[in-house]
Amino acid sequence: MTKMQKLNVIYCGTPDFGVPTLELLHNNPHICLKAVITMPDRPVGRGQHLRPPPIAEFAKNNKIPLIQTENINKEEQIVKKLEGQNIDLIIVLAFAQFLGQKILNLPRLGCFNIHTSLLPKYRGAAPIQYALLNGDKNTGVSIQRMVKKMDAGDIVFSKGVNVSKSETGGQLYTRLKFEAALSCNEFIDLVLDNNLQFSTQDESKVCYAPTLKKVDGLIDFSQLSQVQVINKVRALDPWPGTYCFLGKKRLKIYEVAPDSSPLRPGQVSTKFNTLLVGCKDSSLRLQTVQIEGKKIGSDTELLNGLKGHLQDFDEELVINSQLKSEK
Repeated sequence: MTKMQKLNVIYCGTPDFGVPTLELLHNNPHICLKAVITMPDRPVGRGQHLRPPPIAEFAKNNKIPLIQTENINKEEQIVKKLEGQNIDLIIVLAFAQFLGQKILNLPRLGCFNIHTSLLPKYRGAAPIQYALLNGDKNTGVSIQRMVKKMDAGDIVFSKGVNVSKSETGGQLYTRLKFEAALSCNEFIDLVLDNNLQFSTQDESKVCYAPTLKKVDGLIDFSQLSQVQVINKVRALDPWPGTYCFLGKKRLKIYEVAPDSSPLRPGQVSTKFNTLLVGCKDSSLRLQTVQIEGKKIGSDTELLNGLKGHLQDFDEELVINSQLKSEK
């Protein structure tokens, strides 16, 4: 097709991560957004007031036809209506729903998912965090033609992104949010130029990045190396966050720094008014922390607040009593 023609597009997404891509599509003169599909409004906050997903808010504010549903595959009347709209493409980004075969067959050119890893690496819901957990020096954005198997379709676009040594999950999330939009823009140009090339994924190189839970933030220092703890703290920032237990109180961990003190795995030292912990191979300083009921602060501030109670915590970081119940 020529760039004088418009592509009829459906966009499927839910969180704020997908807003830049939706905004790009909305402003692209070669795109006609026939519908935006997202999840229903959810109760949030203490008052549990209903709030629409960020994608729904953008669609409403820009008068884009909006469909909110728990499962688009079960919306037979809606699907039937969409079938009559000559859809060229369905673009999916962080949608939180699987598309059934009827939806996959709906667009003329296919359904395409934007995924924030270099597939076949890190198929699944948390590719950004797993790249950091594993200490990867690069990641990227892939766009693949969707099939019924999760993230397994042929690749039509791939772009690498370097990961900085100290980058957190939140920082990489923000960068890739915009890289995804730019990648989608390049993908649309390829479609308009009839220049899509499909590459089959190498199944021998597949690995997964399953959904993270709050309990995944628990750190057992006796089982992890210094580097693994550092990677975990930055990967799971801001969500689900990392923590251990000091005595019976949950201690959230925000920043750590390498240390060379000769501590046993799991041993804690409060010498020099700093909080040091032994890992499997070395030790760490827990620089910025938050104990239950208190504000975020430095380890020195925490220890100053615990004066008179340090005997409860010195020598051993008491987390083993909580490990079984947490896991």
